Amino acid sequence: MAEFFSLIAATWETVRFPLGGFICLAGALLCIVGTIGVLRFPDFYTRLHAASITDTSGAGLVLLGMALMAPHWLVLVKLFCMLGFLMLTSVTGSHALANAAHTAGLQPKIGPVGKPDHYDHEEGGH
Repeated sequence: MAEFFSLIAATWETVRFPLGGFICLAGALLCIVGTIGVLRFPDFYTRLHAASITDTSGAGLVLLGMALMAPHWLVLVKLFCMLGFLMLTSVTGSHALANAAHTAGLQPKIGPVGKPDHYDHEEGGH
């Protein structure tokens, strides 16, 4: 039984660094996708959504990948504290920004709900 546990420990030491690197790379790619979304979307609300969702998830994946490669348990605790802080503050900050924009009267690019756009008349051929 001891040999089985030593085999699992040796396999984990071999697998955790490439797995951690892959997860960090996936997080970085998700952050890049979020940046492209910020550049391509038309208005503040869709840009804020793209930035908040993808950057929070991307940074979370990067921190998770770093946690897999952590050399000591104290580093692991610090990384999970950063992850918890990131998850709490990113969501709260995005909500505060969207609420402030709505309070200031910023409308989405599609316009107010229930009012016809001039785009509706162009597409319909009326």
